[in-house]
Amino acid sequence: MSVSKQLAQHLRDVHFGKNWSWSNLKDALDGLSWQDAQVSVQGLNSIAMLTCHITYYVKVIYKVLEGGPLEGNDKDSFILPDIKEQSDWNALQEKIWQQAELTANAIEKLDDMQLDALFSEAKYGTYFRNIAGMIEHMHYHLGQIVLIRKLLTAQV
Repeated sequence: MSVSKQLAQHLRDVHFGKNWSWSNLKDALDGLSWQDAQVSVQGLNSIAMLTCHITYYVKVIYKVLEGGPLEGNDKDSFILPDIKEQSDWNALQEKIWQQAELTANAIEKLDDMQLDALFSEAKYGTYFRNIAGMIEHMHYHLGQIVLIRKLLTAQV
């Protein structure tokens, strides 16, 4: 299997499961109410905020993979859309699953030469570094989401 196909599968796994850690975003959010998703436990970011934060970078990288410019910054990654009912929360999750698959499909199309190429500018490193880093970043915050969900459950 090519490196790009492995990276694409790793992105799918962190979203949908069957990864080495047996933890994934879809399972972590499954059954979570829109109200609980927005609760800040002990001053931590809410699950909704962390979810938007990590998936923001998936969209940024996808745009570059599709030939667009690199446009993104950390400040914008913490913008939470209005979630006023369960259907808003469900719709947001559906967009996340669709974007994950679009991005994984785009990653699969890369060849090894492209993975070694600079990602937009030299200061950002290679395509490989950015894609692998995005996935590592998701795992990091996924751990926080899982812990916050356990804290929410313990408060009930």
